[in-house]
Amino acid sequence: MQNKELIKLALEAAQNAYAPYSKFHVGAAVLFDDGQVVTGCNVENASYGLSLCAERNAISTAVAQGIASQVKKIAIASLEADKCAPCGACRQWIYEFSKDAIIVLKDGDEMVEYTISELLPCSFGKEFLL
Repeated sequence: MQNKELIKLALEAAQNAYAPYSKFHVGAAVLFDDGQVVTGCNVENASYGLSLCAERNAISTAVAQGIASQVKKIAIASLEADKCAPCGACRQWIYEFSKDAIIVLKDGDEMVEYTISELLPCSFGKEFLL
């Protein structure tokens, strides 16, 4: 799947975001190694710490659906911002599901890619728990 298609799916998911507090609507589209794509959006809560980011929503949905393959790419997009990178918590979540994940962000009319390792150097992983 092309990056533009993933960004389009992320923007579609962002339309479903529940963001009454921040007014910042984010969507994510996760492409797995087996070719499946799962989307998610941010869901806020009056108790801000209970809010759920789009990336974690999409990955959690995939887990609930029984998708067991690795994250290949994840596109993240906002309706309000041109370039929307994952927060630190989401970076750690993405790393948990693939040390080689590619993060796709919209930057104007261009698509930019980062590896999760670029965005989260010295991440905490399973290798530290053995």
